Amino acid sequence: MTKRPEEIVLLAESGRLLAQVFSHLDGLNLIGMSTMQVNELVDDLIVNALHARPASKGQYGYAYAINASSNNVVCHGVPSTADILQDGDIVNFDITLEKNGYIADSSKTYLVGEVSPPARRLVRVAYEAMWKGIQAVRPGATLGDVGHAIERHARRNGYSIVREYCGHGIGREMHEEPQVLHWGKPRMGLVLREDMVFTIEPMLNQGRRAVRTEDDGWTVVTRDGQLSAQFEHTVAVTPNGVRVLTLRAEERSGALKTIGFEETQDI
Repeated sequence: MTKRPEEIVLLAESGRLLAQVFSHLDGLNLIGMSTMQVNELVDDLIVNALHARPASKGQYGYAYAINASSNNVVCHGVPSTADILQDGDIVNFDITLEKNGYIADSSKTYLVGEVSPPARRLVRVAYEAMWKGIQAVRPGATLGDVGHAIERHARRNGYSIVREYCGHGIGREMHEEPQVLHWGKPRMGLVLREDMVFTIEPMLNQGRRAVRTEDDGWTVVTRDGQLSAQFEHTVAVTPNGVRVLTLRAEERSGALKTIGFEETQDI
């Protein structure tokens, strides 16, 4: 849960490398690529270019470097040669990376080609909701404050929050305490302290929040078949607020101002 300063340095290095993976994906034309091709590319990049380990590979018996969740897949989508990304799709790539024994976890939903305005809006609000949660992180705040900020933004925009899956502590293990719910009540729940490290990773649905797991035992989809979008960062509580350990290049360039994020925080 709470990490030593030297551990946060190592987690930040893992996060920096993971951000490079997403920068590489940003440059791809995803139309016509299979999610298995993306998985193989990410696996090769992490192992051979970054000299790290895809932390999801082998975890709980999972065989791949990424989760690839497109359209109505909420999370844990399994890469496949038959899953070809089409113009107009949205797809979330959830990736974990271990370096020097410490794991970073992040995900991003991509717009594939010309995406419809309703799908584009869902993705935008999911991204904003994640940042609303991140903005609530500071010493003395509670996990209820974080969840409330996320849920309020989602509901105000007409979306539901998936409740079956949540953020989590992270460090030497991919999933540690605490559980970080994406809904809640202000001033309720665990009080945040300096040097806590955890993920924030809300999943927003266009329709109802109900989900089901497909027969492969991994892939989670919306029950009503409507779209779902997710974003995720690994964060550390600092003396004055929050540090995002998996911050990506485009976020460092000032793009966060477009969604109202105050860069006075130690992002």
